[in-house]
Amino acid sequence: MTGSWWGVLIGIAVALVLVWLLLLVALAVARPRGQALREAVRLLPDLVRLSWRLGADRATPRGARIMLGLLGLYLAMPIDLVPDFIPVLGYADDVIVVTLVLRWVIRRVGRDGARAHWPGTDDGFRALCRVTGLPSE
Repeated sequence: MTGSWWGVLIGIAVALVLVWLLLLVALAVARPRGQALREAVRLLPDLVRLSWRLGADRATPRGARIMLGLLGLYLAMPIDLVPDFIPVLGYADDVIVVTLVLRWVIRRVGRDGARAHWPGTDDGFRALCRVTGLPSE
């Protein structure tokens, strides 16, 4: 009987490791390239304020507000998806996750909705458009 429990526990552990490895690959593939990653880091304070404003606005679609709430919970967790000892991705995982969620949310809100809530400069908004794939004009 105890032998079967060990088999189940080992199976669960292997499955969790495989899912984690798939998430690592997905983050590596979906990460913003070169300049876009640097721009996302530079815009972080404005992105936090934008996320807060979009989440508080009742005009923002419910699914987008839920995603922003889940993003906040993820960022508040003391455990990272990718440990910091993994080169490049270890420190960039939060930026990648924030960029992916904001890309998804802003495409639902639209360029005008994002612009209405943008707290930063025009240059910063153009950078946001580049990072999220929105047309800047």
